[in-house]
Amino acid sequence: MAIVAGAGGALGHATTLTLAAGGLTVVAVDRNERGLGELPGSVHREVADTTDPAAAKSLIDRIAGEVGPPDVLVNTIGAFRPGDALTATPDTLRLMIDVNLGPALWLSQAVAPHMQQQGSGAIVHVAARPGIEPSGGMAAYSASKAALVHLTRILDIELRPHGIRVNAVAPQLLDIPANRATFPEETMAHAVAPEAIAGVIAFLVSNAAAPVSGAILPAYGAQRAVQPPASAAVEIMEGQVRWSLHSRR
Repeated sequence: MAIVAGAGGALGHATTLTLAAGGLTVVAVDRNERGLGELPGSVHREVADTTDPAAAKSLIDRIAGEVGPPDVLVNTIGAFRPGDALTATPDTLRLMIDVNLGPALWLSQAVAPHMQQQGSGAIVHVAARPGIEPSGGMAAYSASKAALVHLTRILDIELRPHGIRVNAVAPQLLDIPANRATFPEETMAHAVAPEAIAGVIAFLVSNAAAPVSGAILPAYGAQRAVQPPASAAVEIMEGQVRWSLHSRR
């Protein structure tokens, strides 16, 4: 059984469909009930805010009791806010940590005891290129994704002895309508489809990837590092990280 957090967004949606097509029972989690409504009826759906550690634990324990113990956790939750280091604010940093790091830790804490009882499990978090390669203009976001990368490696060290593999996939720019409306055509030419990233995630949770743990797998496509537009504004999306263009206030 697989739990996909952020299943209401483009990447979470694609991952849910890919894992279900591979024969897994999938529980789709998102705080956006409307996004979950677009999934097929065969997928279990749960509305929850997993930035809250108590809510994350309660959710996982309930799913384990009603559906079965989780074999797989995929966390696709993320948010973006631009801004350089000298203009970063406490609110911006707190938001990025709460959304980009918090659910990864709280969900991992919640599923680990169930996976330990089984002696196996696979966890995949969605990192991002700026969390691996420092880039100007997105200080708080990059720092939060770098923390997620480091957390993934720590979880690998702590959980691998219990038979639990922990990895991350690191996309750069997803080929979704919002990004196509924001970035020039030449930038989007090599953006990666959510379905392609979902395929990478499906591999990482499969038996074919049994030797792989602690990996941060780049999934950039054939692309240089991308800078967000100067007028990009925050858009918290469970299941995808994207830039959107809005006028500044």
